[in-house]
Amino acid sequence: MKNIIRRSAYACLVFVLATNSVYAQQDTAAVAKINSTYRATPTKVNALVHTKLDVKFDYAKRQLLGAAWVTLQPYAYATDSLTLDAKGMELKTVALVNGKAVQKLKYTYDQEQIHIQLDKKYLPGQSYTLFIEYIAKPDELKSKGSAAITDAKGLYFINPDSTVAGKPVQIWTQGETEASSVWFPTIDKTNQKTTSEISMTVPSKYVTLSNGKLVTQLKNNNGTRTDTWKMDLPHAPYLFMMAVGDFKIYKDKWKDKEVSYYLEPAYAPFSKDIFGKTPEMMTFFSKILNLDYPWNKYSQVVVRDFVSGAMENTTATLHGDYVQRTPKEILDETYGTAESTIAHELFHHWFGNYVTTESWSNLTVNESFANYSEYLWAEHKYGKDVADEHNFVDMSNYLGSEKEALKKLVRFHYHDKEDVFDLVSYQKGGRILHMMRNFLGDDIFYKGMSLYLKQNAFKTGEAHQLRLAMEEVSGKDLNWFFDQWYFNAGHPKLTIDYSWDEVTKTQKVTIKQTQEGMAFTLPIAIDIYAGGQKQRHQVVVKDAVQSFAFKTAGQPDMVNVDADKILLAEKTDNKSMKEYAFQYANAPLYLDRLEAIDAAAKSQKDPEGVKIMLAALKDKFHGLRLSALQKLDLSHPELAKASLPAIKTMALGDSNSRVQAQAITALAYFNNPADLPLFKKGLEGNSYAVQGASLMAIALQQPQDAMVTAKAFEKNSKKALTEAIVNVYSKFGTEKELPFISEKFSTLGTQEQIQLIPAYMNMLGKVNDINAVKTGVDAVKTIGVKYKSYGANAFVTNFLVQLKQQKQSDQASLAYIDAAIAELK
Repeated sequence: MKNIIRRSAYACLVFVLATNSVYAQQDTAAVAKINSTYRATPTKVNALVHTKLDVKFDYAKRQLLGAAWVTLQPYAYATDSLTLDAKGMELKTVALVNGKAVQKLKYTYDQEQIHIQLDKKYLPGQSYTLFIEYIAKPDELKSKGSAAITDAKGLYFINPDSTVAGKPVQIWTQGETEASSVWFPTIDKTNQKTTSEISMTVPSKYVTLSNGKLVTQLKNNNGTRTDTWKMDLPHAPYLFMMAVGDFKIYKDKWKDKEVSYYLEPAYAPFSKDIFGKTPEMMTFFSKILNLDYPWNKYSQVVVRDFVSGAMENTTATLHGDYVQRTPKEILDETYGTAESTIAHELFHHWFGNYVTTESWSNLTVNESFANYSEYLWAEHKYGKDVADEHNFVDMSNYLGSEKEALKKLVRFHYHDKEDVFDLVSYQKGGRILHMMRNFLGDDIFYKGMSLYLKQNAFKTGEAHQLRLAMEEVSGKDLNWFFDQWYFNAGHPKLTIDYSWDEVTKTQKVTIKQTQEGMAFTLPIAIDIYAGGQKQRHQVVVKDAVQSFAFKTAGQPDMVNVDADKILLAEKTDNKSMKEYAFQYANAPLYLDRLEAIDAAAKSQKDPEGVKIMLAALKDKFHGLRLSALQKLDLSHPELAKASLPAIKTMALGDSNSRVQAQAITALAYFNNPADLPLFKKGLEGNSYAVQGASLMAIALQQPQDAMVTAKAFEKNSKKALTEAIVNVYSKFGTEKELPFISEKFSTLGTQEQIQLIPAYMNMLGKVNDINAVKTGVDAVKTIGVKYKSYGANAFVTNFLVQLKQQKQSDQASLAYIDAAIAELK
């Protein structure tokens, strides 16, 4: 599972700022109550063996008509009863299958679980099969989602009556965490595994997808078709899936296994652009894990209105529609936009599907590994700078939320299972694996992962089993590592100081751990640069205050603590700007250079700071060129003059479109009419980002020309160009442009909507139509409510308050805005 909001550093960081202040006000007694609730691994009384489903769909009623044959056996002790999860269903028949006959059984049902009295006491290992006929009614179910999974009704009918023009008719499912039991009766726990066979009867015009292989397709006499999908290997109920719709299928291949991509017809021509790296990912992951992709096929399907970013259903990953992009859109993306998610969900087919978390408390053995696979693929495919940038964004998102530091990675105490899908299980957990890899070394780390998978194949796992596997391959005791990182909360906060003793030729490094609670044990490298040489020292920091002394021939040019840049920590590194300039020029890693750029950005009048910023504009890695451009303070005349040649070069055609777009934005600051031809040329490019930046740059000098240009681009705008058009209209337009903004806003994904909220609200301040105001306020309020756990309610409220200031004489609008603000609170 990967959440769509978590794909964006922008969204996380904006919302986290709001969330921290809210969390600080929480009732400590309520928090204590949550932490006192122990969440045990579910007891296995009966074990699932095989699940066979035969389902039809009532599109008008948004219901599923189902028949289930569930084969089970007592797990450890004899039993004459069974409890199945079945949420919000209408039960028609509950019976025992006895050959070709069925024997009705006594049961009670509370709309959550079916409590069944079996015909006799069954012994461990003795199988029996139940037949259950039922109607699933997901839209009548009152379900509760989470920050990562925003809804939990299991089965979703998308535009079933075709009332929304241009929107496809689809059906899809989402099982995690325990919502599969909304659409079929099962034991909906992670420590259950079952083979499966799912038959779906659908209108013949539609395509279906489910787990495993398509074994039969039968045409019926009523214009429908029955497709049967069979999964011969056991997997957890939350990984069951169905998708039905007008999809075009592109068939690829990995070794002798089918790899396929299901997309809406308009995006089918771009199947390889979107998903084409999948077979290469399968080869890479199979190699490092010394375990070939273990399932019989791999499919990926894109659906509308998905309640999360993506979901790793066994052999059939389901993606939200943000991954459907044209090559022009892909041109402007970061690695973290979609490709990282494709890697993430594929890696789950080892960590999560092949070996599944024993309980939600141990979610880390699913999600932390999937999160870290994003780093591994980026490093392999694009190099260390891209991977380290992705790593840094994830680490920053975790460190930016004070409340996350209070949570343990392995969490046996929580309010609701949905709560563990957070920045700790994902981003923090991935960074912990990064530290583990550095400590053990690549070969041993990969051997440990492989051993863990093979020892627990098609079963469940937890952090202790991971530790034992890593200890077995490394010969090292790792209790200390797991105790501090997996079973305790928080992270180090470090202050690093330096002193040089000329008499003794000794460089002293003092590291203070300033966080509350225990001191962390931190094996790190310290590199000392002196006399044109680099000398590495491996040390272990384990005390609250600890000093290290190193003999050198002369005073070092720079000391680089945590030289591999692997620590999950907040660091205050008390280097001089001269030392940071040396670090930028000589230390090799992305974070070495970023730390220097960040330090220089705070001291842009310092000659050494200027030196760093100018060098960073020509950095080999586009991500750091972009960072330098974004942080450049052009209000300093000397710096502006010195940087202008590099900015103009990048604006004319940097190899990365996002850098070129940012350079155009920077160039626009100079407000030079001589640059207008360059901006107008940018409108002709293949990048939405470059076109959008060019349009905004023109608007600063020629607003009316920009308005005309924006009109011409309306029908062929996406992403950054759409945002630019909306901003131009918001600043220079009238209410005549509101329909374009409202329509675009309603069709965009969450992240794009968030970016447009300021301009949308500003435009609403210009209109007198109360219905238009209500529509806009409702649209942003929905985002604020849906993503409240990220602090989105505070973010949206801020712009509603600004809208109020524009509407002081409009009492009807004021009342409606006030009501929305109250609801967001």
